[in-house]
Amino acid sequence: MDHPGTSDASELRTARLRLRPWTAADLAPFADLNADPRVMEHFPAPLSRPESDALAVRIAAHFAAHGYGLWAVEVPGIAAFIGFVGLAVPAFAAHFTPCVEIGWRLAAAHWGAGFATEGARAALDFGFGHLGLDEIVAFTVPANRRSRRVMERIGMHRDPEDDFEHPLLPPGHPLRRHVLYRMHR
Repeated sequence: MDHPGTSDASELRTARLRLRPWTAADLAPFADLNADPRVMEHFPAPLSRPESDALAVRIAAHFAAHGYGLWAVEVPGIAAFIGFVGLAVPAFAAHFTPCVEIGWRLAAAHWGAGFATEGARAALDFGFGHLGLDEIVAFTVPANRRSRRVMERIGMHRDPEDDFEHPLLPPGHPLRRHVLYRMHR
């Protein structure tokens, strides 16, 4: 499926979405999204405003270091910011790193419209086509069926042998077990 867009990492466009650079205006709705217990159900805890702002700073630093990252997602004419979709280099060591992961986090009001799938397909196209990556991975906790369905819809595959304990969570933490999905070019 073709996703018309620009040829650089600054912006990607799909039929309904604009994956774009972040602006200061995104910080408040990003904090609201990160404070929502529904959105953060499969993470250790919702984020405070300072924690959310710090995450936005790390996202900007990733773009500066790698030339790509987690784009802010806009639905032109409908919503200026609904979350993020994009590519990132995980900041931990595991059996599948170093790697590039695809990820998304959208405000609950925009779930079920296919935006995560649509944005993720554009990010995959960028990763394989523009960056020339050989593989892109995704991971989440086993209970996160919503994200796992997106991973499957975009063509990623899971081998249970690849599942892992997330090294940034302590042993025994209920969210430590993760499933790993992969896609090769």
